[in-house]
Amino acid sequence: MHVYNIVDYGAQRDSGILATEAIAKAIAAASEAGGGTVYVPAGTFLTGAIFLTSNIELRLNPGAVLSFSTSPDDFPAVESRWEGVKRQVHAPCINGFDAQNVSITGSGTIEGNGQPWWDKHRNRPEELEYPRPTTIGFYNCRRVTIKDVNIRNSPSWTVNPICCYDVTVDNVSIYNPADSPNTDGINPESCTNVRISNCNIDVGDDCIAIKAGTEDTEERVPCENITITNCTMVHGHGAVVLGSEMSGNIRNVTISNCTFKQTDRGIRLKSRRGRGGIVEDIRISNIVMEDVICPIKLNLYYFCGPRGKEKYVWDKHPYPVTEETPCFRRIHFANITARNVHAAAGFLYGLAEQYISEITFNDMDISMAKDAIPGYPAMMAGIDKMQRRGFYLGNVRDIRFNRVTIENHEGTAFYIENGENVEITQCESRNTSKPEKLVEQVTVAPSNDNIIE
Repeated sequence: MHVYNIVDYGAQRDSGILATEAIAKAIAAASEAGGGTVYVPAGTFLTGAIFLTSNIELRLNPGAVLSFSTSPDDFPAVESRWEGVKRQVHAPCINGFDAQNVSITGSGTIEGNGQPWWDKHRNRPEELEYPRPTTIGFYNCRRVTIKDVNIRNSPSWTVNPICCYDVTVDNVSIYNPADSPNTDGINPESCTNVRISNCNIDVGDDCIAIKAGTEDTEERVPCENITITNCTMVHGHGAVVLGSEMSGNIRNVTISNCTFKQTDRGIRLKSRRGRGGIVEDIRISNIVMEDVICPIKLNLYYFCGPRGKEKYVWDKHPYPVTEETPCFRRIHFANITARNVHAAAGFLYGLAEQYISEITFNDMDISMAKDAIPGYPAMMAGIDKMQRRGFYLGNVRDIRFNRVTIENHEGTAFYIENGENVEITQCESRNTSKPEKLVEQVTVAPSNDNIIE
């Protein structure tokens, strides 16, 4: 297959002159030949949005930098999804629509130059005619590969394949400042057969978030058959997150052999009434976490996003179960170590009408931080900050804890509110301050105290 060097088509390195047209010409030449490699040599090339077509590999040589413009005019409006809903958005920095066999490879750098976009989002949102561009966004593509590249300073989400089939993200390094807004790392959305491996992700929002559209998404497409392995995740609001956009269902996900450090939460599942959808058949194993607020969180009262503050979302009284009722079930955790945990060992809270069910925890060792900082284990109304708590369970059914150890916590190791068939075997509380009973189980009538409508 032929190689098409962007310099041969007029791109000028280290010049500050846009290379957008030259890159487009190289892609067109490769496409006319039936496919090929578009080659970015060492040097910095300023560019606007890049549109890849079928059978194209965009290869960044070591020392190559694709530096993206900060002018909105260089990212024309296209129709895609934004936070689960189809609408006009700024074109991703690198994107493809209805393509197959597309790749982004090489050990060069993709520089998103996100700072001006973040400033507008925070301080002058009225200047954003469309949502900010993602760095890499493929829509309705087949056989997508992103490998070996370095990505930094994304304007918004970094890697976001939508409605794609057969996606590989391997050995990719992503860095966005910890305070950058909504700069998620890798967000597969309504995709099938996704493999994420050997990545290093340090971002300002969720490191990896699996999504499947919201209640406002007309076509309900699941996100399924996902593997995440051998990754390191730092900072971010969550290391691996499922939801809250899950209306099309999320299923068949394995997460293994990963390290999380200073992510607000470790494994985070979130949704709310109105979204509907099912999260099921998830397996998480061989995970090491350090310095997190809460290692494991499953929350069906998540209040962020449109309509999240409505009574229908936060009301703790049961509602009829309909297609708007989300469901978490058949989720299994094993071989997990968490050190220096601040708020709680784990937080599970199902709906009053739809309990979280069929969850297992095996061979886990959780140690609370000596100087723990109080924090909210989940984003939901009606809970207080926690500090060095054990597992807090509400509205759960068919839960199994086996060989789980919690160290240096305050209060009971397992607090269960409205739990049915909760089994705790061979578990241990290593509380160095004073002895506490292992389990406290209570039945609580629905209440909306301390909730503001």
